[in-house]
Amino acid sequence: MSKVLLVDDDIELSSMLREYIEQEGFEADAVSDGEAGVAAALSGGYAIVVLDVMMPRVGGIEALRRIRTQSRIPVLMLTAKGDDVDRIIGLELGADDYVPKPCTPRELVARLRAILRRTQDVTPVETAGGPLLVGALLMWPQMRRAQWHGYPLELTSTEYNLLEVLARNAGRVVSKVELSEQGLGRPLARFDRSIDVHLSSIRHKLGSRPDGRSWIETVRGLGYQMIRE
Repeated sequence: MSKVLLVDDDIELSSMLREYIEQEGFEADAVSDGEAGVAAALSGGYAIVVLDVMMPRVGGIEALRRIRTQSRIPVLMLTAKGDDVDRIIGLELGADDYVPKPCTPRELVARLRAILRRTQDVTPVETAGGPLLVGALLMWPQMRRAQWHGYPLELTSTEYNLLEVLARNAGRVVSKVELSEQGLGRPLARFDRSIDVHLSSIRHKLGSRPDGRSWIETVRGLGYQMIRE
């Protein structure tokens, strides 16, 4: 399923984006307020949500918060250009990525495809490879499920992608360029803090090692490394 939900009170922009998205082979619906967006996102009828931050009454941040209490559906935020605060808050609440407004329809579609490619595609190699085991971490890429010390590990789609990249390279430093390309499905942009925010959330969910250090270490100037037990 590749049905997109657009949630934006700018009806003219939504109409234009919806038309372009449908020309690119997607199905798309649009709603103009956050409350209707939350209800539609939780209906189970969509593969991904495009959610504008600035809306009256129930804004995008609050809508995202409500969605994340019940669903892991991928969410792409539309943020004001240069508004780092909204971007970081959105990512911390579980948004998968963001696109600054004004954006081109082509850029939006590219981001949608990048997210959906990682959440929907299952290659024969992945299926044949079976579960991925790194210490107390057990991942099933074909089902996009994970366990940590035997308990379910609740991750957003982007968090899952990034953790899988690190797990497959456990013990080796993975650069931010690699993480962006393999985990976010796009080149690393200058001054982009998305990966840092996502990894901060993953670290919180994994907790600390017995010595108090993180399971995912930052190697200054090089990237990140997942530590094996």
